[in-house]
Amino acid sequence: MLNVVFLTNSWLSSFNQPGLCITVAVLLHYFLLVAFTWMCLESVHFYLALVKVFNVYVPKYILKCCIAGWGIPAVVIILVLIINKDFYGNGSLSESHPYSNFCWIQDNKVFYISVVAYFFLIFLMNTAMFITVLLQIHSVKTRIQKTSRFWKR
Repeated sequence: MLNVVFLTNSWLSSFNQPGLCITVAVLLHYFLLVAFTWMCLESVHFYLALVKVFNVYVPKYILKCCIAGWGIPAVVIILVLIINKDFYGNGSLSESHPYSNFCWIQDNKVFYISVVAYFFLIFLMNTAMFITVLLQIHSVKTRIQKTSRFWKR
């Protein structure tokens, strides 16, 4: 959906309908945050599968993942809309971007908080999970090597 909204964004913004442009910008923002959130959930799943391995039963795991994957971005979007729906719009209508014809976030602060900071938090979480998984794999490998040396003797 992110690709579909992104590819049709410029065409839809050419209709010069503020409501349509806000809707497209909200959808683009939402699906971008959804993609980041699912990336984070994949790293959590990776951690559970390779580090925790045993005794990891989580009741209704997929339902909880879906609620987090689709719900957390929705909360961010709703907060932005509650604060001011005019944060979304057509870039060509602003003086700072006179030639862009794209529906997106118009305020730089909102962009940096709701997209860049969000991505940065996801990136930190993914990096932490990746390092934890690498350390776990390394410790298993060293244990196996020690065990094999013991049996060879």
